[in-house]
Amino acid sequence: MLHRGHVAYLLEARALGAALLVAVNSDASARMQGKGPDRPLNRELDRLIVVAALECVSWVTLFDEQTPCELLRRCRPELYVKGGDYDMEALEETRLMRSWGGRSLAIAFLEGYSTTALVRRIRGA
Repeated sequence: MLHRGHVAYLLEARALGAALLVAVNSDASARMQGKGPDRPLNRELDRLIVVAALECVSWVTLFDEQTPCELLRRCRPELYVKGGDYDMEALEETRLMRSWGGRSLAIAFLEGYSTTALVRRIRGA
């Protein structure tokens, strides 16, 4: 579920480059993330449409794998950005980016905003 925290770091990511390509997990890829049987909450087409509607987004695409490494290999971007809850040094994507001189960067999340917390609130947990 797209929320204010996502929008904040997408805006920050866009400010770092001339364009912003957002890679969205397909439904199959999202299920590989192990966040529970009810995830993803919204279908992939719905997620693509919502992300594409953001003015800061230049392009949006899906990826089916557990990581976007294959997409990165094909696009070879100069910069790869993820939300701040990742250890970028531990990611395969960071090693891949460095193989052609690219960089990886974590952008801090806006405190108090997470899909998991939002789902808990909606469910009254």
